Amino acid sequence: MLANNRGVGGGGDLLTYNELAHYIQQGRVARLITSDNGDVVVHLEGRNQPLRTFKEPLINLREEMYDLGVTEEQWRSIDEISAIPSDNTSSVILNLAIAIVPTLLIVWLLWRMMRSVRVGQDQAMSFGRSRARVNRDVERPQVTFADVAGAEEAKEELKEVVEFLKEPDKFIRLGARVPKGVLMVGPPGTGKTLMARAVAGEAGVPFFSISGSEFVEMFVGVGASRVRDLFDRAKAEAPAIVFVDEIDAVGRHRGAGLGGGHDEREQTLNQILVEMDGFETGTNVIVLASTNRPDILDPALLRPGRFDRKVVMDNPDVKGRLDILKVHAKGKPLAQSVDLEAIAKITPGFSGADLENLINEAAILAARRNLKNIGMSELQEAMERVIMGPERKTRVISEAEKKKIAYHEAGHAILQHVLEYADPVHKITIVPRGRAGGYVMSLPESDSMLKSREEFEDDIVAAMGGRAAEEIVFNQLTTGASSDIQQATRIARAMVTKFGMSELLGPRSYDSSSGNIFLGRELSEMREYSEHYAEEIDNEVRSILQRCYDRAKTILSESREKLDTLADALIEHETLDRSTFEQLMTNLTGQQNAQTPALFDTQPPQE
Repeated sequence: MLANNRGVGGGGDLLTYNELAHYIQQGRVARLITSDNGDVVVHLEGRNQPLRTFKEPLINLREEMYDLGVTEEQWRSIDEISAIPSDNTSSVILNLAIAIVPTLLIVWLLWRMMRSVRVGQDQAMSFGRSRARVNRDVERPQVTFADVAGAEEAKEELKEVVEFLKEPDKFIRLGARVPKGVLMVGPPGTGKTLMARAVAGEAGVPFFSISGSEFVEMFVGVGASRVRDLFDRAKAEAPAIVFVDEIDAVGRHRGAGLGGGHDEREQTLNQILVEMDGFETGTNVIVLASTNRPDILDPALLRPGRFDRKVVMDNPDVKGRLDILKVHAKGKPLAQSVDLEAIAKITPGFSGADLENLINEAAILAARRNLKNIGMSELQEAMERVIMGPERKTRVISEAEKKKIAYHEAGHAILQHVLEYADPVHKITIVPRGRAGGYVMSLPESDSMLKSREEFEDDIVAAMGGRAAEEIVFNQLTTGASSDIQQATRIARAMVTKFGMSELLGPRSYDSSSGNIFLGRELSEMREYSEHYAEEIDNEVRSILQRCYDRAKTILSESREKLDTLADALIEHETLDRSTFEQLMTNLTGQQNAQTPALFDTQPPQE
């Protein structure tokens, strides 16, 4: 009789009933372990492991052995006869699980598939819905016009829009209509989005906000569908305001891309044009939009009736910068010596975001130095970090290279001091900062919108000062003047091609770049002058640069004593402020001019 090879207590050879009876008769069976389902394991004398096992269903093992000649005495001589009851309950549960689990798994998979299909259908139905965020009374941003500084004219324009929504009868009585749209134009960081948030906080009507890029997806028609849904929602809650941030993402000039009229962005733009001033009128929905690239917007989008008002938000002037600094300085402990007006004067060209970053960097520096207040030295350091980047004090510079950098910066500083139209020097340093080995900080005393040819030429001469000083002192040219040469070349080319300041070429513009960054437009653009004039432009630019460079060398050669003295002072002290520099220049020239007060104290703060 054959038996299964898998036993209760381990593995072994197959065993017949006759063999088992024979071992029992010889008295060699020490243990006999059986379960009530007939599984048997035989342990023989002198062996730790069972010699043979077999599994065969038995109704009564003892009776079977008696039939094979085993006596009752021989059976009782077995040391241990034990029964291990089989876990019938576990077997039943296991069998039930084997039968049910696959069925449950199939049902679960079917449910997941049906749910995925249903969700996909819902997503497909909602794919064309607008993703605009709507702010009502409870959700309205806690930003008001009082939090916006440095853009008073823009604020007045938008206040009228808010007032029209709050008191329309005042304007309707005089026959005025609400502006359809207001386009806020300005460089990055001037507060266009902040102004929109202020409008949302002041308006008292539902405010829908969305980015221009959120209209466009990879599927055709989604953008136009989202535009329709956005304006349908706004009309349902009219009067309302719709704000589209960075509208140039969808409002670019049609035909500018290689996709032609079938470009998805153009379909989106067409729908915006229809919604803003199409066949349906009197919807009482005002559209606010912001962009820093108004030159690439489609003319149909800019016409009256769509964007009636164009609000220019430029970098703030001195008064605007002072107001912005006061807003961002609220809640920050400033030292009594802090003069925000002085900071405003020496930060021309800073946007609102730059000024906010300046105040924040100053606060971080004060915390790093374990100070209780923010002082002028922290504000100066923060301004330099914003402009040039952090100092690299750990950079190792050889003495020879340090000397070249000192003469390079001294050349810039002396020309800035001598030239009539150059901006005054506020600081000279040879401590590396950002990507610069050293720098001369020259800042204008006041904001200016116009610039003369003489001012441009003085700027070029001052930019050439570092290279000229290197050639005069070391009779060498280094790579340190690369950025100066780029700046000078850019100014000279603008003088010739853009501002008509060339005597040879006359008052004509040769600047054919319209600022378009799209391949479709650039492929069709052609230069508006001949090769002869292109050569003349190059010659004139080279002539201006060479003339200014020769002038820089002449001035520095005549001021060699000043150059050497200033370079030695920089090597010794590394940094000179405005008062120290001007006092040094005064002593060298023998003039008894009044010392210019320093705006900053360059000494490190007492910790």
